[in-house]
Amino acid sequence: MLSPEENELITRIGQSTPMGNAMRRYWIPALLSREIAEPDGPPVRVRLLGEDLVAFRDTQGRIGLLDEYCPHRRASLFFGRNEECGLRCVYHGWKFDVAGTCVDQLNEPEENQFQHKVHIAAYPTVELGGIVWAYLGPPERMPAAPKFAWTQVPETHRHVTKVIQECNWLQALEGGLDTSHAPIMHRLLTDNARRGGIKPSNPYVRAKAPNIVVDITDYGYQYVGIRALGAAEMHARTYHFILPFHQIRASSTERGYPADAGHIWVPIDDETTMVYNWAYSRTDESFNDEDRLERGLGNGPPHVDQTTFRSKANRQNNYLIDREVQRTESFTGIDGINVQDRAIQESMGRIVDRSKEHLGPADKAIIQMRRLLRQAVKTVEEGGTPAGVGPSYYNLRAALEVLPRDADWRAILAPDIAREKILQTV
Repeated sequence: MLSPEENELITRIGQSTPMGNAMRRYWIPALLSREIAEPDGPPVRVRLLGEDLVAFRDTQGRIGLLDEYCPHRRASLFFGRNEECGLRCVYHGWKFDVAGTCVDQLNEPEENQFQHKVHIAAYPTVELGGIVWAYLGPPERMPAAPKFAWTQVPETHRHVTKVIQECNWLQALEGGLDTSHAPIMHRLLTDNARRGGIKPSNPYVRAKAPNIVVDITDYGYQYVGIRALGAAEMHARTYHFILPFHQIRASSTERGYPADAGHIWVPIDDETTMVYNWAYSRTDESFNDEDRLERGLGNGPPHVDQTTFRSKANRQNNYLIDREVQRTESFTGIDGINVQDRAIQESMGRIVDRSKEHLGPADKAIIQMRRLLRQAVKTVEEGGTPAGVGPSYYNLRAALEVLPRDADWRAILAPDIAREKILQTV
């Protein structure tokens, strides 16, 4: 459990909050590249860490991420004209380039213009893996670009979507890091059930409850759930947590090909999260149209409105729970693995009261994550550099296997984490 004060510390991410200041030291997903695919196309609203912004791609293909509100009379630049290497406010014609510099003032005679004195807040961006990433922190502290392994593969071999979750970012992150719930909440009741989920014949479901091992590293931690399977085997699945809100896990495509996958839980504000879902193929097989629908997970067009990025199954319609399906096909009666996650995490309230929790050994990864977040806040407050901003996470991969009970799972499943890089095991 956390005290109310600790809970406030790591959940609140607005400007000038301790956690907000720490989070602004990392590259943060702002929007999908395809949302502003065309030069001089329509600008897009972006709300990030409680700030209202607007994104656009200029005539030369450069990306601007600006304060949404024109510094003249505070009109929204969402209605602006994206033209000739700048975004022009339609109210009085003030125009801003991607760096936030005012380059024209149509409502002022040429001899009276003072554009050289006007600047709007603008944040640097990079495009990687089909995502536009933004850096909202001090310019002199900008970290290395977020070159995760999945951002470096061809577009044909990766897939990225996003969906709004109606709760605080931390409980969404905690749900993703919680490996003990997966074969319980996401299980199917029969192998022939026509739903997304884990079949009862899968070793993940047949194995016993997990023992959690967490290896603290300079980027966050590697953790593994080790489950006894029969008399002589174990089911082992490794994950990575990269500060402040990334997860990597072993997965597969909708057609069953090996893949790495994960989520990024980005705070829109204190009570709303944008969840980025990514996967990349670890074989020569590319993603096909069926894979990209994400039917089993519930993140693609059948489940999520691709203009608003809001889930069609939501709090207002009880996530379309079907009690007959719950009785005969799936553990929850809710269609889509990540829809199930959103339903349960949102059911805790907008910001869960962690002072009322009762945590156990199965929650070790969550406990350690909270400690790392508090340490990141403290480090930034003391003027230091928080963990996870360096490039040590670039080549991380995850794995799952059924192994002999006495096997060295680190040597088999985690060769990319050299033992000397493990700062502490808990």
